[in-house]
Amino acid sequence: MTAQVELFAGGAEEWNRFVRTRTGWTHSHLWEWRSVMERVFGHRCIYLASRDERGCLVGILPLVRVRSRVFGHYLVSMPFLNYGGPLGTDEAVRRLVADAAERARKERVDLLELRSRVPLDVELPVSHRKISVVLDLPSRNPDQLWRSLDAKVRSQVRRPQKEGVSVLFGLDQVGSFFEVFSRHMRDLGTPTQPRALFECIAERFPDSVWFGCAYLRSRPIACGCGFRWGEEFEMTWASALREQSRTAANMLLYWAFMERATEHGFTLFNFGRCSPGSGTHVFKRQWGSRDMPLWWYQQSAGRRVATPSPHDGTLSWGPRLWKRLPLPVANFLGPRVVRCIP
Repeated sequence: MTAQVELFAGGAEEWNRFVRTRTGWTHSHLWEWRSVMERVFGHRCIYLASRDERGCLVGILPLVRVRSRVFGHYLVSMPFLNYGGPLGTDEAVRRLVADAAERARKERVDLLELRSRVPLDVELPVSHRKISVVLDLPSRNPDQLWRSLDAKVRSQVRRPQKEGVSVLFGLDQVGSFFEVFSRHMRDLGTPTQPRALFECIAERFPDSVWFGCAYLRSRPIACGCGFRWGEEFEMTWASALREQSRTAANMLLYWAFMERATEHGFTLFNFGRCSPGSGTHVFKRQWGSRDMPLWWYQQSAGRRVATPSPHDGTLSWGPRLWKRLPLPVANFLGPRVVRCIP
């Protein structure tokens, strides 16, 4: 049967039911992200579907248009997240990618990027500039996980505990999370995502998102936010205050998330994406984890070979300037900038 491509006109239940049956699916593929992208960022979502001659869904591809005069014009699946890309039968995936590529050509898109976690049989160049790092978990056995950690890592986890740092989880941690996250982003010289993003995530994914914060004498000093799907948990965003680096609160924070994931029966802890060989990569590997390649398929119009990064030569002045901004100013301007950097 020939798979036809169309704009998806079904509902969330049909979309999510299909997603959860496919190899390589992630939380990023779920239907609810469409409303997050539209409501928080105002981006246009182009959700494509492939159906067979009987009208049965055989493939999906969520696309989001990110466009600005300064940073360029992109079609990404999915922006601001680590995964996306098409799901479905081999034929459906090829047709969905061909349709997306043709749309990108007609609309003079600078870069089409499909962020898959599995290899695809498609005729597009693939980038491995980012990887994910994962740790296998002994399901429902946190003691075994603790014993498997390097002695130095266990010592670093105990240090903040001895200083009275504690970790709390819950949707009510969004405010504390953003307090730490936004300050950390400013100190890095990076525009912050808006608080509205995390509030919307808490609203749309109350059963699958985890917010956790580490506190020292009632002050939040480290934070994390991530998602569960299948038997996997991914730490999507994490931050810690630089002035509290001596306490190593981020080590206790990560351990608390790992312990909780193990207690819930998950078998994989995903540290999220990073650049190979970076300091973040080294931090994630110290837990006894392993690298997992990412398959980001791209079609470039020649002006862009990757989505914008502060490390680009033309943007290298940005972080130096951003670090000097007062926090309220950075939090006001940051969301207006970062919405255009997928």
